[in-house]
Amino acid sequence: MTCRIGGQDVLRGFNLSIAEGETMVLLGRSGSGKTTILKLINGLLYPTSGAVLVDGAPTNKQDPIRLRRRIGYVIQETGLFPHFTVQRNVGLVPNLEGWPAERIDARVTELLDLLELPAEHFRARFPRELSGGQRQRVGIARALAADPRLLLFDEPFGALDPVTRAEAQRLFQRLSRQVRKTAVFVTHDVREALALGDRIALLRGGMLELVATPQDFRAAQTEEARAFLGSLD
Repeated sequence: MTCRIGGQDVLRGFNLSIAEGETMVLLGRSGSGKTTILKLINGLLYPTSGAVLVDGAPTNKQDPIRLRRRIGYVIQETGLFPHFTVQRNVGLVPNLEGWPAERIDARVTELLDLLELPAEHFRARFPRELSGGQRQRVGIARALAADPRLLLFDEPFGALDPVTRAEAQRLFQRLSRQVRKTAVFVTHDVREALALGDRIALLRGGMLELVATPQDFRAAQTEEARAFLGSLD
């Protein structure tokens, strides 16, 4: 697969399959093509050549609105609507999908409790009344709300302080065991990649250099892998 933006190949010869229930971490430097891959999966971009398959069908053959509602998307700054309460933010997609109010309320309660934000204390709050870590958890709850099979995470913990980031990573690990969704997680932090990924896809200059389990990644001898591993010293 190739993706060209503004006359420049952002991705070249890219070929990657992600198994159901797997957390695939996309690791690479800034500009290596990580976020472009998420946009291709979500139908915000389309490949110049080749195809991106979601649920076995090319994204450019699917209704983009229906596609995006089947995918949970979490970004670094959460993207919460500031004038919506936590309840309305989390229940946004289920509401668009026509779920009855009682079902939405039950789902919001379930997810907030799962993410250690007791619904009775948090559902009526606005994003400005939450800490950065709490806003990020609400963003994850919103991504999970309509029970999508696929989740995309674009450096979701990058703006958090180190202590809150470590807490968020532990929460992600627990959620991964509990909900078993297919997830694509973008990061430039090799520690995060090793901690959270079932496999790591290492990108360099728009090309896929390596795909490995965390254990195999630690032993990898490619130039870019050694550069990232060197940052652990």
